[in-house]
Amino acid sequence: MTRSIWKGPFVDGYMLKKAAAARESGSNAIIKVWSRRSTILPQFVGLTFGVHNGRKHIPVNINEDMIGHKFGEFAPTRTFFGHEADKKAKRN
Repeated sequence: MTRSIWKGPFVDGYMLKKAAAARESGSNAIIKVWSRRSTILPQFVGLTFGVHNGRKHIPVNINEDMIGHKFGEFAPTRTFFGHEADKKAKRN
């Protein structure tokens, strides 16, 4: 179920503070975040966030197309290595 419109998008408060500090300083450093549930806002465009996937921080460059999505959508938590080969098809 989606979040009600009158509440607005959910963003952790520390992320807004970190993004504002990065904008003021003008640095291109990666901002490490653990909040995969937070929504990407227009204030974040042009910044690079390191989104935690449970093991490491995945760098995500924010652009205009990502506004309204969640941070977790851009840092997958599982690695798919492919299906195991069919042993019956290899038999001669």
